[in-house]
Amino acid sequence: MNLSNIASSAGDRWSTLTTTLRRCAARVRQLWLRLRPRLRFLRILNPRRYVTLLDWYLIKKFIGTYIFSIVLIISIAIVFDFNDNLSKFTQYHAPWHAVIFDYYANFIPYYANLFSPLFVFIAVIFFTSKLAGNSEIIAMLASGVSFKRLLRPYMISCILISSLSFYLSAYVIPHGNVIKQNFDALYRNSKRLTTADNVMLQVGKGRVISIQHFDNNTKRGYGFSMDKLQDKKLISHLTAQEIQYDTISEAKCHWTLINWKVRELRGLREHITTGAQKDTLIQMEPTDLVFSKGQQETFTSPELKEYISKQITRGSSNVVQYEVEYHKRIAASFASFILTIIGASLSARKRKGGMGMYLGIGLALSFIYIMLQTVSSTFAVNANFPPMLAAWVPNLIFTVVAYFCYRFAPN
Repeated sequence: MNLSNIASSAGDRWSTLTTTLRRCAARVRQLWLRLRPRLRFLRILNPRRYVTLLDWYLIKKFIGTYIFSIVLIISIAIVFDFNDNLSKFTQYHAPWHAVIFDYYANFIPYYANLFSPLFVFIAVIFFTSKLAGNSEIIAMLASGVSFKRLLRPYMISCILISSLSFYLSAYVIPHGNVIKQNFDALYRNSKRLTTADNVMLQVGKGRVISIQHFDNNTKRGYGFSMDKLQDKKLISHLTAQEIQYDTISEAKCHWTLINWKVRELRGLREHITTGAQKDTLIQMEPTDLVFSKGQQETFTSPELKEYISKQITRGSSNVVQYEVEYHKRIAASFASFILTIIGASLSARKRKGGMGMYLGIGLALSFIYIMLQTVSSTFAVNANFPPMLAAWVPNLIFTVVAYFCYRFAPN
């Protein structure tokens, strides 16, 4: 009797549960039918609305050819670079793990990202010309797909490549450049500027420091002085024979003064204080005193922005190359879109001569773009050209070229 009662009660509970679930499902369905007309605007968020089977086909072609071109060209570059540096590696006894993980592990992403617009251009011309040669472009256009619509998968691919390129150049590659420069200094005899003479710097409002000599290897300076001004009048003059940066302190800008003396001007009187050693905070770091070649490439974009604003506040004149580097990272990310439009417009038409001539034109345009980047950066550093404009000049010029190429593309 007990087992039968338990079985009957369990059956009643199960039937009650199923009935409740059916009622809830019916209410949810009624609620969905009421809200469905109001939620139609969410269809624009559906990726299938924009990426069709044709788009996936072209995206896979684009990304695959892009990766293949990077692997091919970078492999050749590694062979030539290794052959050129083998004598230095053996002369300075560079260990193989340092050659592989410190040098080439940072060599590959640096140059792959540097010439990424060139690889994009080569990939677009190569696979688009092949599609045109197989009459696939003709079939797409004949089916009612416009050339503007045909560029959609190209632009989606460019968004992926440009986002990755900007992330690498802004956050990843700068850390690798530090490791690579340290390797060059140890095993390739690459001379780095490690000292600075007669440095004068503003480190705060009304505070000006000067150092006769600073050695970045030991983080020690000699002949230090700091003047404190108020209303354009000198109120304090601090001198020290030596100044040492504290590298193990948790706080930044921590310095130690050795054999210091402070002269405080109080009206017509003067108060002098001396000491053998004193710890103090001065708003400067060793990187503010010694400027080495390529130093701007070792800063991430947030660090570059902070460094530029700090140097402008201090009135430093050695800030143009840092501004050019900051803006160039942003401008280079948009180069893929411009060169893709040019490449697709040039190679989308089927021609009897094949893609040889247009591949040559494409390579020439890519090298002209890279040359313009170098020339404009040089003008910005040496001829007082606006840094932001210098970084964007190649993009502005090639935007006009891309417009004319697009106008004459097949439709």
